[in-house]
Amino acid sequence: QVQLVESGGGLAQPGGSLRLSCVVPRYTLNYYSIGWFRQAPGKEREEVSCISSSDGTTNYTDSVKGRFTISRDKEKNTVLLQMNSLIPEDTGTYYCGAIFIDLCEKVPPQRPPYPLVRSWGQGTQVTVSS
Repeated sequence: QVQLVESGGGLAQPGGSLRLSCVVPRYTLNYYSIGWFRQAPGKEREEVSCISSSDGTTNYTDSVKGRFTISRDKEKNTVLLQMNSLIPEDTGTYYCGAIFIDLCEKVPPQRPPYPLVRSWGQGTQVTVSS
């Protein structure tokens, strides 16, 4: 099982920014696409962004397009999620997940029971509030 570790959550004001980090084991980014998911209280965990293992191409859910940017650094074994222009609806626990697919666009965004997600991180809390 792939061990993922998130960090970087916290409290931000509306319009502010946060950057989340997901550290993965060495070589993981060669074999797994990595998704960022968020879960608001009482709601299911939704995929907000994905970066492909094969070529680094990216996908975003409509609600974060133009505001969030996913990227990866293979040398540092890290996937980042830069979140700008935050709104209260972005509040939730953010998880990174290792997705067993080479190209994110081959499959729809992962939903329960997340059939292609092989591992999850422990989650990091993001709260957007004034």
